[in-house]
Amino acid sequence: MGQTITEKILSAHAGKQVKPGELIISNIDVVMVQDGTGPLAVSEFKKINKPKLHNPKRTILFIDHAAPSPRKELSNTHTILRNFAKEYGAVLSEVGDGVCHQRLVESFVNPGEVLLGADSHTCTSGALGAFATGVGSTDIAVVMALGKTWLKVPSTYKIVIEGEFPKGVYAKDLILHLIGLIGADGATYKALEFTGNAVKKMTMSDRFTISNMAVEAGAKCGLFETDEKTYDFLKEHGREDKFKEIKADEDAVYERVININLNDLKPVISCPHTVDNTKTVDEIKKTEINQVYIGTCTNGRIEDLRIAASILKGNKVKEGVRLLVAPASREVFSEALKEGLISTFVEAGAAIVTSGCGACVGVHAGILGDGEICLATQNRNFQGRMGNTEGFIYLCSPATAAYSAIKGYIADVREVL
Repeated sequence: MGQTITEKILSAHAGKQVKPGELIISNIDVVMVQDGTGPLAVSEFKKINKPKLHNPKRTILFIDHAAPSPRKELSNTHTILRNFAKEYGAVLSEVGDGVCHQRLVESFVNPGEVLLGADSHTCTSGALGAFATGVGSTDIAVVMALGKTWLKVPSTYKIVIEGEFPKGVYAKDLILHLIGLIGADGATYKALEFTGNAVKKMTMSDRFTISNMAVEAGAKCGLFETDEKTYDFLKEHGREDKFKEIKADEDAVYERVININLNDLKPVISCPHTVDNTKTVDEIKKTEINQVYIGTCTNGRIEDLRIAASILKGNKVKEGVRLLVAPASREVFSEALKEGLISTFVEAGAAIVTSGCGACVGVHAGILGDGEICLATQNRNFQGRMGNTEGFIYLCSPATAAYSAIKGYIADVREVL
């Protein structure tokens, strides 16, 4: 019997052929924490009384959720991570370096590896053909010490994507459509594996966006097979020697197969307060907005900024609307500067904020006022997500966000494309 991508990777890391539902001990290649989850992981690691990390060079501590720190209490948690990295030789990603998930794919994770992170959107790295998933801080502490953990092998949903993106429709619309289709708990503890002719044409940025939001359907991970685009991405980041072919067997067994034709899609909006509360843009047009947020680990890559800038160029943000732009990493920020994208955003009236997670998680740099509505390219719109339980968050693609910032309400970007 053939194996899925998930089963192949976990078999290699368990040292035996595994099957869905089986409990295994898996070796772990990369482990990460961020400044929200890291201090607890550090505390629990020290309780284990191990004199050193199992693999310090592949233990990454990210300061990105409160970067720069807005409060002394958070500054003190940053000090804990800095001191731990210095004492144990772990890798530290500092303020301004970028969002952990973007940094992981840029610099740390490779095809066929297993990544465990103390953050739910760790699944982003699945677009590189890695088994990447989020776990709790205590579990991470054990992995930091031992280099292995227990896992239940997930069964797999095969998502077959055909057709071509219509104008104004992007990978974000696709993943929002899928989440709306199956529900926020529709793939709980399943692996989502994306395939089909349309996948072959997708950019790596498209794939990262889709893998990133697999967890919003409850999935354990979201994976893509590797191909020449994976190789090119790795080469661009100096890791072409880490490329390997990862794909499911033709006779692999799936729990469920879901078929999607891109030709049928329209721009999708996720409405408050759950990600699966989705509607097409023409169902909710002219919902007035107070803030637009373009960035995050979902849609803060250079490709996203190019799309947004192309729509904003020569236009102004509507009076009464705040537009915040947060490049996903220092690398993305630097490239956006070189290409003149940052100037375009500034001239349109946007505020550029540090590469990080502040507004998305509601720590700083974009917290909503009571009753305010934000249209965001992030991955979650839970009540209170942007720091205020009285705020309302709608999710969309960078194109929809940029055009809506100009119009002052949730607008259909197809009008100008």
